[in-house]
Amino acid sequence: MDALSDLLRVLRFSGGVFLEATFRAPWCVHSQVSSDDLAPGTARDASLIAFHYILEGGFDVSLRGQLPRRCAAGDLIVLARNDRHRVGSDLALPPQRAEAFIHKASAQDLAALDFGDGPPLARFVCGYLATAEREHPLLESLPPLLVTPMRGRPCTEWVETSFRYAARACGRREAGTQELLARLSELLFVEAVREHIERLPAEATGWLAALRDPPLARALAALHTRVAHAWTTDQLAQEALLSRSAFADRFSRTLGMPPMTYLTRWRMLLARQKLRESRAPIARIAAELGYESESTFTRAFTRETGKPPGEYRRSR
Repeated sequence: MDALSDLLRVLRFSGGVFLEATFRAPWCVHSQVSSDDLAPGTARDASLIAFHYILEGGFDVSLRGQLPRRCAAGDLIVLARNDRHRVGSDLALPPQRAEAFIHKASAQDLAALDFGDGPPLARFVCGYLATAEREHPLLESLPPLLVTPMRGRPCTEWVETSFRYAARACGRREAGTQELLARLSELLFVEAVREHIERLPAEATGWLAALRDPPLARALAALHTRVAHAWTTDQLAQEALLSRSAFADRFSRTLGMPPMTYLTRWRMLLARQKLRESRAPIARIAAELGYESESTFTRAFTRETGKPPGEYRRSR
């Protein structure tokens, strides 16, 4: 399994689409996913990624302190940290409260917003992805605002059709609709991440830049595949087909930490997931992650998270 797929698996995204919006007149609104937008069963303290997918027309989007970006039909707009932002046909207009124009029959229904008269200036869907994981190298590596043209990519046409189908099914309250919306949302997000990786400049650093670097990608894939192995820097250098010194320097320069520090942090991310989602004994989790004893694992976990494993599990 490649490192990106492995991290997505660990993040355990949930979520989906909560609003279909149509604007027919000059407009400007503030936008940010709130707890009221989350589907039933989504943890209110989850880390959130917000997104807008434009079906027709276009609009500008802006984060505080940044110049506006013009977006068009087929663009996916991702707010990796769910920052409050403005969207509109004219961002110089006073922002309005979008909530005043939203209609929703019940908590299970997809909300609809239809503003103004005349032909649509913009039609888009708003959604989110949620994860219980607070420290994830993928989201930390993404810019706060990511705009990705999706038109022309293999998945786009059937994703748009599926969104429309899921929106209708949500209105009919058909079983499994929320899960379908969540998977569609995750697929769009993965496509945006792949596009972002392809566009990274040669001098880029960070976790995503490492995935584009063949030697580092080989080492990360090996580490993620055999996380319980007693890895050394020498062994990872062999996987990368580099000398030890060249590998260690390249890894630290790109990811901002030595290989063994990354290994520990990856094991701790897996440990948090296992403690949240399973009732497995702590000793078994320690062994699965390559620790010789429960006490060794407990010391490492406490050092990284500030809580012993048992206390962390109870708090979750």
